[in-house]
Parts: sequence; C-alpha cells; structure tokens
Amino acid sequence: MRLLRSTVHPDITQKQQSSFERIATRAIVLKGDSILLLYTQRYDDYTLPGGGVDKGEDLLCGFKRELLEETGAKNIRNIKEFGLYEEVRPWYKDDFDLMKMKSYCFSCEIDEQLGATNFEDYEIKNGMQVVWLPITDAIKHNEKTIAESGKKGMSVERELFLLKLIQKELITTNLSEPSISTTQYSAVC
Repeated sequence: MRLLRSTVHPDITQKQQSSFERIATRAIVLKGDSILLLYTQRYDDYTLPGGGVDKGEDLLCGFKRELLEETGAKNIRNIKEFGLYEEVRPWYKDDFDLMKMKSYCFSCEIDEQLGATNFEDYEIKNGMQVVWLPITDAIKHNEKTIAESGKKGMSVERELFLLKLIQKELITTNLSEPSISTTQYSAVC
C-alpha cells in the first residue's frame, strides 16, 4: 500500500521513549460529491469512519467491523486500497509516552440504507453521529476547527489531509473510480 504521509506530532520530545503501535483502518465511502463521515461534537470535527484493528484480527475484517459498528453500513463491497497514513503522537495514559499509529485507508461501496450503529461508550459521550456531507463542506469545517477551536482533537489534521487527498484523487478525477489503485480486496470474516 502506498504511503500517503508520515508525521510526528510537534509536542514529541526526545525524552518520550516508551511507545506502542496501533493499527487502524479508515473507510472512504462516496456518493457523488458527498462522503460518509462521523461528526464528533466534543472536538467539533469530521472524521472518516474507522478505528483500531483487534489483536490477531485480519485487517479487512477489522475494516468491515469498524465501518459496520460506527455507521451501520450494510453489504460492504468493492474494497480498494487508498493508502497508509502513519503518525507518531503523544499518548494520554501513563503506560506509554507515544503512540505510533498506522491508518490503512480503503475505499468501498455500501448499500444506501444504513443500519443501527454500535458506538462505544466514549463515542456516545463525545457526541458522535453519522453524516453524509459534501466533501468541500467537511474540509472547510475542519479547516475552521484547526484555525479557531481550542477543543480540537489530535486526529483533525490527519482527517483534513485525507479529505483533501480524497477530493483530489477520487472525487475531482472520476467521482467514484479511484485512479490510484486497481487492487480490490475481499475478506471472509
């Protein structure tokens, strides 16, 4: 999978040594110029659906599980790789100083009708909700959050980068046919 970007958070210091790796997936689901996203009230931002892959879980099974849990997506199909986003950022718990996260991004298609979500407790407390939104609106909103909000989360810069790249490569080029990958995946989960 192609590397989209590798970043190190500006607050990282040489003293921060202990780290762990987190493998995650991100889903790109398009409908015309709109994209399926999660809005989080706590951070006032839009993010791609996705999350951590469980230990021992197949990457694509984790992708499907996270997309289903967070959006209620049905009949996930035509999965194609988009790219890998790597980031090193501070960890907020006492067990480690740093988290090294690898987010594997895939585009896919789903049925138009969404089912029930299965948000985790913290996602509910953070005010997470599923939305279809024109990608330009999501980009403008996240740019404003970065510029003006004191409550922004650490993931909003990753999400803004990904949204701009998705707009450039998947929406403005051919509306739904990625020009960057022909690799298609399927997984029995």
